[in-house]
Formats: sequence, structure tokens, C-alpha cells
Amino acid sequence: MQRRDFIRVLGGGAIFAATGCAPAGVDPRAAWVDPGAGETDVRRKALSWAILAPNPHNMQPWIVDLSVPDQITLYIDRTRLLPVTDPFNRQITIGCGGFLELLIMALSERGGLASTVELFPEGEAHPVLDDRPLFRVSTHPQGATPAPLFGNVLQRRTNRGPFTNREVDQAAASNLLGAFKSLEGVACNVTTAPDRIARLRELVYRGAHIEAHTPPAHHESVERTFIGARDVALHPWGVSLDQPVMTAMNAAGILTKSKMATPGTTAFKESLKFLKTAADTSQGFLWITTAADTRAEQITAGRAYLLANLAATKFGLAMHPWSQGLQEYATQKPVYDALHKDLAPGGGRIQMLARIGYPKAEIPPAPRRGLAAQLRKV
Repeated sequence: MQRRDFIRVLGGGAIFAATGCAPAGVDPRAAWVDPGAGETDVRRKALSWAILAPNPHNMQPWIVDLSVPDQITLYIDRTRLLPVTDPFNRQITIGCGGFLELLIMALSERGGLASTVELFPEGEAHPVLDDRPLFRVSTHPQGATPAPLFGNVLQRRTNRGPFTNREVDQAAASNLLGAFKSLEGVACNVTTAPDRIARLRELVYRGAHIEAHTPPAHHESVERTFIGARDVALHPWGVSLDQPVMTAMNAAGILTKSKMATPGTTAFKESLKFLKTAADTSQGFLWITTAADTRAEQITAGRAYLLANLAATKFGLAMHPWSQGLQEYATQKPVYDALHKDLAPGGGRIQMLARIGYPKAEIPPAPRRGLAAQLRKV
């Protein structure tokens, strides 16, 4: 940042004090505190945990129907999609897979219930999702299966920040692969090899750089970014930038959506610098591949990613999905092809790619809208 921008941040203390605080009594992260407390319906209790699942751009596009006893049916809120960067709703579907896995775990661990899952009970929707349900879960009083990683849910994070320079040895990375050995239809790989890490660092940043210079894609992400404590409290979804320094920069007019979207501004350049640092501090990469690209495979890939993320948490590793180069819009095709040539030479579709390492600092969980906002009104 330029020196005059630092001065403006420091001088904006009075503005920050006046406008930078969240509205009284509003906590955008309240869903992470004792999920399901006070709920008498075990389905609602379990769903209070499921909404903590990682999902693309933190859109939380879930609509849940509880009108049938002992059933949970998930629909998509089509106002919460990413039409430019996720034109076929592949990433959104993967996020629903993470939601499903966490729901099954919570039903077992918090309700003692077994689950039967029916994917796409009215058929898979192509090329984009529609109003048909993605899955239906039926609960049963016997046969619950323990979920060993469930105890890590409240500590799980998507860490977009820089990692330390501590290397991740292959044995530690391999711990992530055992997390979802019971899932069929996905293959997971992890690398800590220096030459491969160097190549992937370059490719993932190139994907981010391309997105930043593809206006429709970049604007889609910027519009789903909320800056400052007040804005995040009022919008407990999307990408949240509410650390005190960012709140102050926003109050001083330095870090705004308009400036983030405009090449040449401090906000635009610093955003890319932040991504470059994140890429360059990656100490390993994990990727999840499916044979084809069916909706069912996308769901399974999401379930696998949720388990890998929880395993990373258990073993002290940070994880950050890096999706730009896997997206299907035209300007990403060179990176898309290079990633598939490198990571899936035998064919298949890379569904998830994530960098791993050791966290440099603790970060808060991502905001959540709360369960009530995601239940179908009857």
C-alpha cells in the first residue's frame, strides 16, 4: 500500500469508531456457538451443524424441507448461485455434498440416528440446477455409525491467508487420504514434492490473475464480498473482510467494492498481492478427481472434501480450496487444461484442488445466516 493510504487509515480512526462496528446484538457467527442448542426436533438439531459446511463463496444456497416426518429434503436457492464462475452449478453441487456429509455425521453424533440417502430423487438436472431436490435423507432409530471426525467441526476453517514456511511431510499429508476411504467414486491425491508444488503454485495464481482480469468473473466475486464489521453483520454470507484493519480501510474509503473491481487501484493491486502470497506459501496440494462429471459424482466429491478438511483440522493443517483454474468459463481454459494434464493425466474431472500448510494465524469461522433462513416455509 502507498504511504498516503496508511495515513488515511490511521486518520480514519474516528470514522471507524463511528461506523465500523456491527449493529448491537448482531453476531454473524452465532451459528458456530453450541449448534442445535434448544432444538427438540433432531433433524433441526442436525441441520444446525450441516449449515456449517464449506461452500463456494459462502453462498449457503440451501433450502431444506422438513414437511415429511423422518425425512430431510434439500433444494437449491437459485438466487444464491454463481452464474459466471460456476456456469453449470458444479461447485454449488459440490458444496451440497459437504452439507450432506455433515448432516449425516450430525444425525448420528447428535441424534443417534442412521441415514438412508436418495440422491436426485426426481432426476439429475442438466446443464444447470432447477427446482428438483438434490437429495432426500430418511432417518432410522437404529444402525447409527460413529463419525470420528465430528469433534473437529467447530474448529474447521477455510484459511485464505498465508501459511508458514514449515514443510508438510508426506506422512502428515497422507493422513488426509484416509478420511474418506469408505466413499466410492472419487480419487484423492496429495503432493508435498517441491517441484510439483512450485508448478502448482504458479498455476493456481495464474488462475486467480485471469479471474481478476476477466471483468464479469471478477465482478461476480466482488459483489459477493462484504467489507467491514457492519456490512458483514448485515450480510452473513459471501466472502467476509471484517478484520479491524479492513474495517478501518473501508471506513477510510480505501478498501471498497468499487475499488476492488477497478484495475490500478490500491485495493485491486493489494488483492492480487494477497493471492500471490497465499499461493507462494502453499506447502502442499490436495486434489479430488472423479471419472466423469455427473451430479452424483459432484456430490460425492463434496462429501470427500468435507472429510479431508476435517482431517486437516484434526492434524493441525490449514486448507484452502483454490477453484479458479477448474472453472468452466473461456478465459480459464489454458489453466484448466494444464491442471488436468498435470494432475489427471489418465483422464477424469478434477472436482477440487486445495492448498495445504500450517496456519500463520488463527482465523474466525465464516459467517452463517442461521438455520431459520434456510428452512422451507410451509
